[in-house]
Amino acid sequence: MTTATSSRAEHIDTSDVESLLAQVRASFAKTPDQRSRAILDALVRHTHAFMREVAPTLEEWQAGVEFLTRVGQACSDTRQEFVLLSDILGLSMLAETINDADVESVTDSTVLGPFHMTASPVRQLGDSTDLTGVGTPCVITGTVRAPDGTPLPGASLDVWQCDGDGFYDVQKSGEVPAGNGRGLFSANQDGDFHFRTVVPSHYPIPTDGPVGDILAVARRHPYRPAHVHFIAGAAGFRDLTTHVFVADSPYLDSDAVFAVKDSLVMTFETSDDPDLAAAHGLATPFTHAHVDLVLAPLETPAGTSR
Repeated sequence: MTTATSSRAEHIDTSDVESLLAQVRASFAKTPDQRSRAILDALVRHTHAFMREVAPTLEEWQAGVEFLTRVGQACSDTRQEFVLLSDILGLSMLAETINDADVESVTDSTVLGPFHMTASPVRQLGDSTDLTGVGTPCVITGTVRAPDGTPLPGASLDVWQCDGDGFYDVQKSGEVPAGNGRGLFSANQDGDFHFRTVVPSHYPIPTDGPVGDILAVARRHPYRPAHVHFIAGAAGFRDLTTHVFVADSPYLDSDAVFAVKDSLVMTFETSDDPDLAAAHGLATPFTHAHVDLVLAPLETPAGTSR
């Protein structure tokens, strides 16, 4: 704590704050649902501890209330400022880490991000998610399988990404077609999938709202390394929310939302495969990335670090 905060905290009447804490905890003690009761009790204990440590002035407390109000007001059908706030505080990544499946061989999960706000259009294998041509053409191939290597036929794949200029479709509504950079695919009988897209760019998270104010105060940059989002699912398996990061992208070592894991960084290679190029209407050479997604069975315990 700073000297000023320490001085303010030293003048707190401990008996008063402890009495208040006890009263508030008691008010939630009869919450019927056990899990809800535990969460509310922990929320009260930790928020009171935070207030005691920081010892805010009334003006600072009011500013905090107004900040959270602005976060809510910034949310819309195409923007989720609370998710963004959770992301830049590392809470989204903490939630993913807590809920990681305790299976060594499954693909690492990472944050959902604030741009999964609209439904991805259903597409057929081989279709392009790129509707504007902004970026370097790219083919992504991959497989979805179980930890023992068994393919998962018909696995679902929800894919979304920014374009080569770093914009998601929802950021340029009215300028680009809805669904640009998005696709909902089904793997084939061998658990394989393939589609055409563009190589995504690194980009800044939105800074024109209250989350941007925090970054400015902290002198933090807002950038995320280039990546493609995936949510993969199959009957009997846990849904996997993950990214594929472009290996040579800037900001891999300083992602604004702390989501990079080494296992998810992949090389987008130059390919001369004429059959793959022809199948996607491309000339050689072209950019290609191959993604293997391994899902955890539903009965896999969560909450253990891998």
